[in-house]
Amino acid sequence: MGQDLLSICQAETRRLLWIAGMLFAVILVVRHLELPYGNLLSSILSSTKVPLVGKSGFQAGYSPSNSEIVGNLSLSNDLNNTGTYAIHEKASNTRSSDSVLEGHEGSNRALEINEDEDDGKDASSGNLVKQNRTIIVENIKPLETNFAQEGGREPEVSSVEKKNTTDNTYLEGRIGNENNTVDVVNSTAGLPVSSPAPPMMNSSPSTAPAIFETNVGAPIKSVDSNVTSVEKDRTTPSEKTENSEQLHSDLNQTEHNSSMTRVPEVKIEPEVPILDVYSISDMNNLLLQSRASYNSMLAQWSSPADQELQYVASQIENAPIIKSDPTLYALLYRNLSVFKRSYELMEDTLKVYVYREGERPILHSPFLKGIYASEGWFMKQLEADKKFVTKNPQKAHLYYLPFSSRTLEERLYVPNSHSHKNLIQYLKDYVDMIAVKHPFWNRTGGADHFLVACHDWAPSETKKYMATCIRALCNSDIKEGFVFGKDVSLPETYIKNDKNPLRDLGGNRPSKRSILAFFAGSMHGYLRPILLQHWEDKDPDMKIFGKLPKVKGNKNYVRYMQSSKYCICAKGYEVNSPRVVEAIFYECVPVIISDNFVPPFFEVLNWESFAVFVLEKDIPNLKNILLSIPKKKYLQMQMRVKKVQKHFLWHAKPEKYDIFHMILHSIWYNRLHQLKPI
Repeated sequence: MGQDLLSICQAETRRLLWIAGMLFAVILVVRHLELPYGNLLSSILSSTKVPLVGKSGFQAGYSPSNSEIVGNLSLSNDLNNTGTYAIHEKASNTRSSDSVLEGHEGSNRALEINEDEDDGKDASSGNLVKQNRTIIVENIKPLETNFAQEGGREPEVSSVEKKNTTDNTYLEGRIGNENNTVDVVNSTAGLPVSSPAPPMMNSSPSTAPAIFETNVGAPIKSVDSNVTSVEKDRTTPSEKTENSEQLHSDLNQTEHNSSMTRVPEVKIEPEVPILDVYSISDMNNLLLQSRASYNSMLAQWSSPADQELQYVASQIENAPIIKSDPTLYALLYRNLSVFKRSYELMEDTLKVYVYREGERPILHSPFLKGIYASEGWFMKQLEADKKFVTKNPQKAHLYYLPFSSRTLEERLYVPNSHSHKNLIQYLKDYVDMIAVKHPFWNRTGGADHFLVACHDWAPSETKKYMATCIRALCNSDIKEGFVFGKDVSLPETYIKNDKNPLRDLGGNRPSKRSILAFFAGSMHGYLRPILLQHWEDKDPDMKIFGKLPKVKGNKNYVRYMQSSKYCICAKGYEVNSPRVVEAIFYECVPVIISDNFVPPFFEVLNWESFAVFVLEKDIPNLKNILLSIPKKKYLQMQMRVKKVQKHFLWHAKPEKYDIFHMILHSIWYNRLHQLKPI
């Protein structure tokens, strides 16, 4: 009996040991399956989504619609862990150029990639992306490069849209021809922790897409994906001149030896409330909003120039307080301390590379007379500069595209055609050529490139293929796509004598200014006829005329300006007018009547300290508005006009704080605000 009981116990023990062994084996198998792929059991048995990278911040029932397609990956923002992104699932490796990046509705709207064949037509309202979005320059075929890469492989970078750019996460395309992998790097400085070395001068450019965070000031309506083929979206109008045909020929010859595709179209519209009219106070708020959070640019590889700019940005942010200055009058500026420190660092640091490509006269041929002379004088003085210009593009902080918008219109526009398509195509071909020959455009998608263009058509000519550039525009119209924090309002200066641009400078002292207000000009646009309807020959204090009879040297016009307290700067066909600078030139207080016009150097000057802004609807009440300004305040404003004058003067040889340096400073200043400080 004892032996039988012992046998039963032994048998039961062996059975229990066998069961335990089987359970142990099952556990080993489960752990083996679990380790490479995350928490397998929880993903099978629970609705909880567990991210693979970083700490889990997802709750049960997390909706996969919050994920975002990144190349052939789906990224989700870890909502409870800033600086971390999670890779949820792998999508199909096959993806057409017509793919749509979809996101959930609400505060984070989707950026839709589509084709917009109409130059002037806005994308549908459903494609409008509000602030804190990403600008994507994508679908450019990568070129072969000699970068030092991991494992000796060539770089392949998928297109990325990153949602919720308020965190400090940095997404950088990584090498990996097989899997289109994406590095997720946390960087508080806006630069990658490690990045490919920049190419040598003889290397082919990297054409991976550049990604831009635009916290404020630049929502995107649409980004075309119609550039996956060299020939797609290409038109060659028969009306092009020999200069245009030569540029096309140069580009085609280059393309035989390159796999570079066309520069993609990127449409950027200002991130502003939907208003009919933007007052000067509205503009001040929009500027402050654009400064509240830096617009960080994610370059394809970092450079010493980027790091220098980040250091400079931190220095400006901590500028020493200046209460007064012997050469700068504090009340003229939004912040004298910041402006002076920024200007000093520009003089010590800034290097600009001027592209040499391009045929005259549209490129490298400055025109120095007339109302569009600002772009020509800037081109002439920058190309001759030895302080800021560098011949080594690797050392440059900014890259200048030296074309003349005035000459572009004069040479290529077909009269009465009402079409700018061939002008836009010319500029696109020029940028294509630059992108093929150099790596710098593709490194940032053009964000560190700038243009200076004064013609009225410049905003529409550059909004498709130069939208990511810093655009210095005379026609600085909020409704036409001017972007606070990126674009610059360029002063429109009427140069009558290019040998002596300062002729007739100045005007009568205040006690000798007997005319309350003066205006004269052609009846361009809808506003000036309204002005004359209310005030021409209506009041002896208001000298409001149409076009004055021609007199040698325009003496009558100049004498009126020099003898008036207030000079009316009424818009013409567009928001800009040379009268704004003319008023300052003749020491007359400018009265700007042009809704939605961003005045020059708006990011640094306190315009309300020396100018009057009148809404277009208030023209009938114009005299009462001017008479309501106390004499003491007028005298203060007139004195400030004289002090700010130095910033609006062209000199044969540039001088400190003059208009040349102020234009360059505004471009430099806005570039700094696209980068995060160290």
